[in-house]
Amino acid sequence: MSSLGNLKIQIYADGADKAGILDLYAKPYIKGLTTNPTLMRKAGIADYEAFARDILQHVTAKPISFEVFSDDFPEMRRQALKIAGWAPNVFVKIPITNARGESSVPLIGELARERVQINVTAMLTLQQLREVAALLHPEVPSIVSIFAGRIADTGVDPEPIVREALTIIRPLPKCQLLWASVREVLNIIQAEQAGCHIITVTHDVLAKAAKLLGMDHTALSLDTVQMFARDAAAAGYRL
Repeated sequence: MSSLGNLKIQIYADGADKAGILDLYAKPYIKGLTTNPTLMRKAGIADYEAFARDILQHVTAKPISFEVFSDDFPEMRRQALKIAGWAPNVFVKIPITNARGESSVPLIGELARERVQINVTAMLTLQQLREVAALLHPEVPSIVSIFAGRIADTGVDPEPIVREALTIIRPLPKCQLLWASVREVLNIIQAEQAGCHIITVTHDVLAKAAKLLGMDHTALSLDTVQMFARDAAAAGYRL
C-alpha cells in the first residue's frame, strides 16, 4: 500500500500557517518546507522578517525556502543576501521574472556566483530552465521549481516537460527539480513517476494524502456513503 512515508520523492510542505508548519516539520515524511508572499498574506502575516525568524527558531534541521518580494532587481538582490544570512538551511526563492516580465536570470547568475542557495520559482518553460541552469553554481545546492500544476491548468501534460527538465539539470549534481503548484494527491504520484526530486504540497492536500493515499477503493466507497448518511441525519431531512 502506498503511503507518504514510503515514497522516494521528497515532500516539502507549502504554507504559512505557523501551527501547520511546526506540525508538519515534525513529520518524518516531510523533508523540507516552502512559503511565498501570497501564502503569507493569506495567513495574515504582517511582519515578514519577524515571521521568518520565528519559524527558523524551530525549523533548523530541514531546508526551508523564503521568497524575495521586491520587483526591483537591486533591491531583490539585497533582500536575497539578507534572507540567505538568516540560517544555513535557508534557500532564497527568486522568481524567474519580475512583475514587468523582465528576466531575473542575470540576478540569478550573480547570486549563484556568491554561492547563495537559490530556489528559482515560477518557471513554466524549458527555455527558462535552460537559461537558469547555464548559470547555477555546480557546487552549491539549488532548486529549480517547475509550476507543473499551472502547466496542467492550461490543458498541457506537464510530465514530458518535467522529464526533459531533468535532463537539462543533469550536469548540476547539487540542483534538484521541484514540482510546484500541486492540485491533488495524484500529482504526488505523477511527480514521483516523472523522476522529480521534490514536490511542494499545500497543507490541505497533505492532510488529504495522509488520509487517502493508498486507501482501498471499496473502503473509500463505504466511507463516502457513510458521509452522506451522517450529513442527511444531521440535517434532519424528511420526506
